[in-house]
Amino acid sequence: MKAFVGVTDGEWRSFLAARPQINEVNFWRPGGGSFKTLTPGEPFFFKSRYPHNRIVGGGFFSGFAKLRLSEAWGLFGEANGAGSLVDMARDIGKYRRDPIGPGEDPVIGCIFIRDTVFFPDGRQPEPPPEFPSNLTQGKTYDLSSGTHFDYFEQLTKLLLGGEVRVDPEGTWHRPGPVFGDPRLRPQRLGQQSFKAVVLDTYSRRCAITDSKLRPALQAAHIRPVAAGGEHRIHNGMLLRADVHILFDQGYLGVDPKYRLLVSRRLRDDFGNGEQFYARAGTQIAVPEQKARRPDHDLLEWHTDAVFKR
Repeated sequence: MKAFVGVTDGEWRSFLAARPQINEVNFWRPGGGSFKTLTPGEPFFFKSRYPHNRIVGGGFFSGFAKLRLSEAWGLFGEANGAGSLVDMARDIGKYRRDPIGPGEDPVIGCIFIRDTVFFPDGRQPEPPPEFPSNLTQGKTYDLSSGTHFDYFEQLTKLLLGGEVRVDPEGTWHRPGPVFGDPRLRPQRLGQQSFKAVVLDTYSRRCAITDSKLRPALQAAHIRPVAAGGEHRIHNGMLLRADVHILFDQGYLGVDPKYRLLVSRRLRDDFGNGEQFYARAGTQIAVPEQKARRPDHDLLEWHTDAVFKR
C-alpha cells in the first residue's frame, strides 16, 4: 500500500474547502506531467506550501488523465478549484514557464481525488518526518516499509473521521458494521474521473465507429451503476452518443473477444442500422494496456442481460 503527499496551492485549497459539497476534485499539474504512483483507492493528502506547511486535507486517488484545459473545466467545473475557466487558466498560468496566451488550450496533468476532506484550522497535522522543504509537487510513501506506517494510519483516521484498520501489504478498511464503505473500495473511480479517464484511455475516439467528434463522445458503462456496475476503467468504453444509446438498449453488444454484436432487432424495429451490420463481427478498438480493456465477465453480463437476440 502507498500514500502520496502532494503540495497544494493555497488558493486552490481555500476555494474547495469553502465548498464542502464538492467531494471529487482535480488536483492539476500545470505542465501536463504524468502520475503513475498510486492505485485507485489509495490515499492522497494535500500539504500546504511553506511557511504554513501543514497537511490540510486529502482523499482517495481516483485516476489520472492528460486533458486540455477546456476539457478539464467541462468535466469538473468548480471542482478544479476555480470559479471559472478564466480563473483556472490564470491559476495554472502562475506555475507555467510560459504564460497561457489568448485562445490557447494547453494540456495539463489531472490527478483526480474522490471523497475529499479539508481539515479545519487547529486539526492540520505537520507533514511526514523529513518531508523535503524544496519539493514542489509531492512525495510517495511506501507503507509496507513500516517507517511511516503509524503516521499515515493516524492521518487516515483523521481523513475518515473514525477508526480504520490499515494493512500495509494490501488494502484497508474500517472495522465493524461499516465494513464495505464504498470510499474504501480499491480501484473504484469517481463519477467525473471515470469520464475523464475513459476519454483519455480511448484517445478520444469512439471504440466502435472511430468517431473523433469530441462533443459527441461519452463514457459508457458496460454494466450500469444502477445494475451493480461501478466506475472502473474495465467497466467502461468510449462511445459516440447514439452508439451509447444503442449499446445501453441492447441493440449493440461486444463479445469477450471484443467483436461487435449487432442485434437483428435493430433492423426489425427501425428499418435501419446498415452501418452497424457492415461492422458486425469486427473487433472494436481497445486500450493497449490489458488492465484497461473491457472486462470479459462484464461483457458476458451485458450480452446475457441486455443484448437483444
